Amino acid sequence: MTTTPPRTGDGPGTPPGSGTLDGPGGSNPPPRSSATAATTPHATTTARTRCADPPVAARRPAHGTGTAPGQGPAGTRAPAGTAAPPARLPAAPATPRPESAPSAEGRSSGRFLARAALVTAVLSVAGSVLGLVRDQALARLFGAGGGTDAFLVAWTVPEFAATLLIEDGLAFALVPMFSLALARRARGVSGDPVRALVASTLPRLAAAFAAAGALVAVAAPVLVRALAPGLPDQDLAVDCTRLTATCVVSFGLAGYCSAALRAHRRFSAPAAIYVAYNTGIVAVMYVLGGRWGVRSAAAGVAVGGFLMVAAQLPSLLRRLRRREGGRAATVPDDGPARPVALALFATVLLFALCRQSQVLIERFLASGLPSGAISHLNYAQKVAQIPMTLSLMLCTVTFPVVARALADGDTERARDRVERDVALAACLVLLGAATVVACAPQIVHLLFQRGAFTADDTVATAGVMRVYALGLLGQTVVGALSRSYFSAGRASWYPFAAMAAGVVVTAVAGASAVGPWGVSGIAAANAAGITVTAALLLAGMGPRSVPVRVRRVLADLGRPVLAAAVATGAGSLAAGPVTGAGTPSAALSLAVGAATVGGVFVVLCLALGVRGPARDPRAARPVRSVRSVLHPVTQRHPHGRSRFRFPFRNDR
Repeated sequence: MTTTPPRTGDGPGTPPGSGTLDGPGGSNPPPRSSATAATTPHATTTARTRCADPPVAARRPAHGTGTAPGQGPAGTRAPAGTAAPPARLPAAPATPRPESAPSAEGRSSGRFLARAALVTAVLSVAGSVLGLVRDQALARLFGAGGGTDAFLVAWTVPEFAATLLIEDGLAFALVPMFSLALARRARGVSGDPVRALVASTLPRLAAAFAAAGALVAVAAPVLVRALAPGLPDQDLAVDCTRLTATCVVSFGLAGYCSAALRAHRRFSAPAAIYVAYNTGIVAVMYVLGGRWGVRSAAAGVAVGGFLMVAAQLPSLLRRLRRREGGRAATVPDDGPARPVALALFATVLLFALCRQSQVLIERFLASGLPSGAISHLNYAQKVAQIPMTLSLMLCTVTFPVVARALADGDTERARDRVERDVALAACLVLLGAATVVACAPQIVHLLFQRGAFTADDTVATAGVMRVYALGLLGQTVVGALSRSYFSAGRASWYPFAAMAAGVVVTAVAGASAVGPWGVSGIAAANAAGITVTAALLLAGMGPRSVPVRVRRVLADLGRPVLAAAVATGAGSLAAGPVTGAGTPSAALSLAVGAATVGGVFVVLCLALGVRGPARDPRAARPVRSVRSVLHPVTQRHPHGRSRFRFPFRNDR
């Protein structure tokens, strides 16, 4: 029987002859003869599975020297009765795998992102459904009158807080910071960079959140007069604003937890926060609505905000208690972590504040219109933005991937990821926008027309919703591209300037259009302003951000826009003849219209060759599904790898 002599196993970066076995904490046994190896299955298995690292003297004979017949691995004579091992040829240098071959890690990461996107989608849809239940309860209990207008002025506080502290602002700054800390942790830096980051940022941010919340509560009368000077019941709006001011603290803590968990590639708890939030609002409205009136909705905001923190805190604490990988530090500290950059937080928060100021402009202009105008704008905006929210879920999941790729210096992977995200998100939002425009009256009828919400409110809200839908593509492009500007963890003033230009367009166009067209003119101004911002952000991609190929993105966005336009017309024609009085007719009309829109859109996208703007060079088929779009993720994603991955990276 012929056996193969085992080799000593040097781990990566260890001197020849002093390496370790594949498991942690192991050490190399002394060289043994082939007879000894034949009686030890572990040694044979180890010899077969050893990686093809660059050869060292302790592993293989030098070039031109072999093992003579009848000799053991170290040149010693083999024991009698044992067949001599065959002469070993010189070891070929390890060659890297071709870039065109998809790695197992890439496939695994792609599957993980697909699962994460699915979980996020399911929980986000559940949160959106509960948000509709919340709006339905608000419409049923309090209608679309002056009391609801007062609450919706106070609702500006949680709207701003959600954008600044959860969805955009704080996440844009914290996710890259946590990604960098995780990259340093994966390199084996002494100490724990993640815990150090939490210790240096959380106390300061919590104090800032508390101070800002107290300031909002004290300045509530001034805020109400500034936001809605023509509002009839300003005292009620002040009471509601003071109740909702607590969300500055709760949303800030919830946003911090969400950013940390997403950087750790934990998406379930962050995706569930709006389920907890809306559940709290609906419960408090039904429990206290009879005694407190519309103030119960504001109290529900306070309760729901702290439920958002409670939904994430256990998961975050589990991540912070253990160090991923369980390895001791293997390299010295590579220098202090990047300090908390005030310029980064300033640019991120100013961008998010400027983006959310479009709502302030709308409500300021609508406060001088007849009672219920602010309510119509609110209901229309909430429903119309559901397609945008769903389409941006993929960007939320992949934002930590882009940030980690840039932290690892993999700009090409980050670029491909952003291009695919923009393409897929645009297709999803255009399909949703086409459905909203084609079936707006049926949607509003089914969702809101009951109780104090009348048929006239349905007509007004549906008209505004159709106009809002024209800006959904711009909203989606802004949401997708703005993450790219901050994914490297560096301050960038360009997104703020682009958003400010869009806000100026919204204000000027809204002031001009509110007179002749009322709330529809305000919605049109919103769509025009956000579209200008999207165009500026796309034009500025390059040295300031991830360098996407602008012409390719524009070319691939044009085809689904054409498909959505045709699908909208077909859906409107199909839904119109079915429209009649009553909820069953509205449901049937909506089903027919939505099915027509979806069928026409898909057929036209296939006919026009709609695909992701950048195909994976390792794949031979076009991008046509969520799974294929999610496949090409960065290969340099150490945290989340098995600790046994590194020694075997070249054995295929």
